[in-house]
Amino acid sequence: MSALREKESEILTSLSNSPKSLSELAEELGAGFSKTTVHRIVTSLAKDGRIVASGSGRSAKYEITSVGRLFNPIIPEEYFRKEQDDRQALTSFNHELFETLLNHDLFSQEEMERLTERQREFEERRKGLSPILRRKEKERFAIDLSWKSSQIEGNTYTLLQTESLFKEGKHTKGNTKAEAVMLLNHQAALDYVLNKPDYFRELTVQKILEIHRFLTKGLGIPNKIRAGRVGITGTNYKPLAKANQIQKALQDLCDLINSKRNVLEKAFIALLLIAYI
Repeated sequence: MSALREKESEILTSLSNSPKSLSELAEELGAGFSKTTVHRIVTSLAKDGRIVASGSGRSAKYEITSVGRLFNPIIPEEYFRKEQDDRQALTSFNHELFETLLNHDLFSQEEMERLTERQREFEERRKGLSPILRRKEKERFAIDLSWKSSQIEGNTYTLLQTESLFKEGKHTKGNTKAEAVMLLNHQAALDYVLNKPDYFRELTVQKILEIHRFLTKGLGIPNKIRAGRVGITGTNYKPLAKANQIQKALQDLCDLINSKRNVLEKAFIALLLIAYI
């Protein structure tokens, strides 16, 4: 991250706590942030719509906008180094996200060019693969995806054990049956999606629930929208608690994704916001 981007991020992070004047920002941020520097950066951030001013003159205070909050860079190592209560995160669902993402591209032009180039390279390599190699690549991807995703849920299978389960049907001693079921469910869900590419060109709440049904089969989890509160270890964020709120958020998400043209942006939004909801 460049020195300028770092300074912008520090100012945005400060404003995410509370609105501040130029002098308050300069005093809080200290060394490297003269009033002139703060004024220059704040002017640029306001022009980009990442902050907004209330009041005028010396009494003007600046606060972060939904755009600024969304696109403020986060350094994961620094974020997790802080105590839970000191982490910069909203404690409730940010409903402004949908409108913000509807009116702004998620990736910059430079990022989009890099991603498009990687996609082109992937397609070129894929063209040269024989049907046997394509099948093997799909198997490898299914194993990696199922293993990594299940780890998030506390699954204790190793990568090699997951490969043995998929290829030879071997259940590992010391692991529960539910862990094996969880892994195999991921494989079934992936097969379902890959076998119906045209069906998933447009996303609906019902299609999300269909995938959820594959993922939770045999695990005693109802295949319906959650209707109660949940907590998440390591964060003060509290997800939506009412079924009608979750239904509305999922519908807004589907409308947002279907309005986007770039498949990479669609995929990234789905990856982040389904979990967020």
